[in-house]
Amino acid sequence: MSGTAQMPGPAAPKIRASAVAELYQRSRAADLGLSEQEFARILDEIAAKYLPSGTREDDTLEFFRGLRLEELALARACAAGLERAWELFLTRYREKLYDAARSITREDSSARELADSLYADLYGTETREGRRTGKLNYYTGRGSLEGWLRATLAQEYVNRYRRQQRLVSLEEKTEAGAQFAAADPPVQQAPDPRLGEATDAVLAALAAEERFILASYYLDGRTLAEIARSLGVHESTISRKLEKVARAVRERIMDELRQRGMSQRQMEEALATDVRDLSVDVTGRLSQKGGASAFYRKGSE
Repeated sequence: MSGTAQMPGPAAPKIRASAVAELYQRSRAADLGLSEQEFARILDEIAAKYLPSGTREDDTLEFFRGLRLEELALARACAAGLERAWELFLTRYREKLYDAARSITREDSSARELADSLYADLYGTETREGRRTGKLNYYTGRGSLEGWLRATLAQEYVNRYRRQQRLVSLEEKTEAGAQFAAADPPVQQAPDPRLGEATDAVLAALAAEERFILASYYLDGRTLAEIARSLGVHESTISRKLEKVARAVRERIMDELRQRGMSQRQMEEALATDVRDLSVDVTGRLSQKGGASAFYRKGSE
């Protein structure tokens, strides 16, 4: 890195390269595989977001020193897909996330499902342009990572609740205090047979390990840690594989539906169908026992 680390924009704050090196060392980002150049880019991004143009160098450096640099480096290294960082993250925060989820759901199995569902969003996926989309990219180090994770988990719970519930406006409540009443549910049309055909074709083509992971998690309700122990790998590996396979199944189903002549709108409507309404033996295809609807809905999100 040359003499200064320049923030975006012509009048953006600057700090010396020696100061960047100091912050990089304090963050322990090198232990996670995050380069000094990438760490400097993260600092640039945060400064551009929170500091006005023309901020003095001393003030900029003081702002950076006030960040939770180690937690920032850990979060961003995870978002970058670095294995060492993800393993450390799970060691430090897995049980804390489960505890936080328990305090929200008040039920152990639901808590684990909620916490596990957050991992894929935190880790993210890589776009065609080479960027990663994980939510950990949004952590800026201004507060504790644990507090940020708890807030993110709570928001995910709210989002799931909103997706599952049919909210009724307060304006529909009568002056007499009658109970809220939702509209009658729409008449459900029979699912397009092409969806069942496509789903069956995709499930039949899955590799043995993909079948095992999907069946263990979505049908048997096993945790990521339990699946990892069964396969003799790290939990972070299973987390990534699960997210990758679930997305791949959805994409393959959509490819199959395109080949069967469906439009984009028809595909979106079809994928909202509950798997229990299809003439597809999901459990049999995955060679496991258990409920099937959770797997299909999760893979379609």
